[in-house]
This record gives sequence, structure tokens and C-alpha cells, in this order.
Amino acid sequence: MVIIGNFDGVHIGHAELVRRARTAGGGGASRVVAMTFDPHPLARIQPSAAPARLTTFERRAALLSECGVDEVIRLQPSAALLALTPEEFIEHVVRDVHPVAIVEGQDFRFGKGRAGDVETLRQLGTRHGFSVHIVPPVEAVMTDGMVAPASSTLARWLLSHGRVKDAAAVLGREYELDGIVVKGDQRGRQLGYPTANLGTECLLPADGVYAGWAVLPDGREVPAAISVGTKPMFGGVSRLLEAHLLGKPDVSRWSEYGWPIRVRVSRWLRDQMMFESVESLIRQIEADCRRAMPEGAVTA
Repeated sequence: MVIIGNFDGVHIGHAELVRRARTAGGGGASRVVAMTFDPHPLARIQPSAAPARLTTFERRAALLSECGVDEVIRLQPSAALLALTPEEFIEHVVRDVHPVAIVEGQDFRFGKGRAGDVETLRQLGTRHGFSVHIVPPVEAVMTDGMVAPASSTLARWLLSHGRVKDAAAVLGREYELDGIVVKGDQRGRQLGYPTANLGTECLLPADGVYAGWAVLPDGREVPAAISVGTKPMFGGVSRLLEAHLLGKPDVSRWSEYGWPIRVRVSRWLRDQMMFESVESLIRQIEADCRRAMPEGAVTA
């Protein structure tokens, strides 16, 4: 069984595709191959219009595997691949993975100019000897009661508006950003609240302060107070994400910078704002840290 797409974020709709693919043969679990474009084709066709990443390829592959995918094949959106007609693209798929069936959502488009649709896919399935299964959209329920079809686009919109709990409903889990610790201006250290500054390809949520978690290289998960924005108190311009690790976990085993970290964003706490003085800022940071610490959390 084969599923094809970008699968960025691996949301609840993608998980349903995998579930249906595993049972599409009617005889129990089937082997599932996911063919995923990375980077997004628009990154080559029109870079300025390419959507921000929700997941690195490595994280996407891991999430797909957790959903039940047996093999993840990376499709590099080369000029040659993007120039294939729908017929040529499916011939490429058939030659490489020999699908018994292809399982897709009803809005699936493929081939040069996105000219192929699910009806095209059915016709090509008849020609090449594979069946086609179309999965209806999976709906996510927002905290305000609104219901919407799950999509990577919706997850990005929610995150860009700070609605991290609603994004979690779409993704089926709290949003996580993978990256490495990079050197910042060490302002947090000067204030008494050192931070891990995240260098990442992933979409930053809206400016503000959040409660969340940091996953360290050794697998430890520690609570974190997370700040996203430009540091308006200090004339910042570039947006960045900083995570203050609560409970003072020992990270001395790694070099000061360059080690991998995953930051999970759980709850919105407040907007980014200006303060009357550095002392006022420190008092607010103290309050943010108290609110970010989960009740009964065991710190490292």
C-alpha cells in the first residue's frame, strides 16, 4: 500500500490515511510505504510562496513510522520530477514501489501543474493494476467548539496566531520544533534566567510566552518557559525562540552550543510586551516560570 504527499506535521488526517492503508486490503495489516516530498515542491518552483516547515524530514519520517508506516521514501522535488505529467509520475511510482493500492485524500493532486486528481488516479490504477482508496477529511474540534478539516495549512495558521491547543487538536499531539542550541546575546543569563536559543527550520509560533517542555539529547523531558519574539525591551529585530529549562537540569555533559534539542509548546501564557524597567521584566519572568511549571512535575 502506498500513500503520497507532503505529510508536513503528520496530522490526524495523515494518521487516518496510514490506518486506512494498513487495512485497505481487507485481510488485516498491509505493508505501507509513504512517499513524501521534501522540501515542499514550492520551495523549488516559487520559494517565496513555500509554506514554513512544521517538521524536519527526519521528524516527519519518525512520526509516520509511529503511525504505522513501514518505509518512508523521500521525493526530492527536482526539476525533472516536477516536470513529469500525471501519467509519467504514476509510472515512476509503479516502477519504484509496485503498489497494490494507493490511498489518498479527496483533494490529492499530482503531476506537472497539479494536473492529476483522484479521478485521474483511478484511471491510471486501472491501467497499471492497482486499486485506489479515497479517505474523506478528518475533522478537528477547536477549543471554541468550531470544527474544521485537519490540514497542515490549518495547523500553520493556528500556530501563527498562538492557538497552540487548537494546533494540537489538528496534529494529534502538541507542536514540537526540532533544532540545535545556538549562541544568542546571553541576555537571559544576565537576567538570571539562562535560555537555550533554538536554531530551527520549523515554524515559530506567534510572538508570546508559552509553557512547554524541552526534550534533551539523552531523552529527558524537562519543563520549560518558552519565549518567542524579538525582545522588544532590548531593541531586538529578529524573531527567535528561547527556552528557559525549569528545575536547573544538568546539561554540562554537552558543549555549550550545537547540541540537539526538541521544544514542545503546550500552553499560551501571555503576549510579548514592553516593561517599565528591567526589574519589572524580571518579576514577570519569575511569574511566567511559576505558571509554566506543571503541578507535580519532576525536574531533572
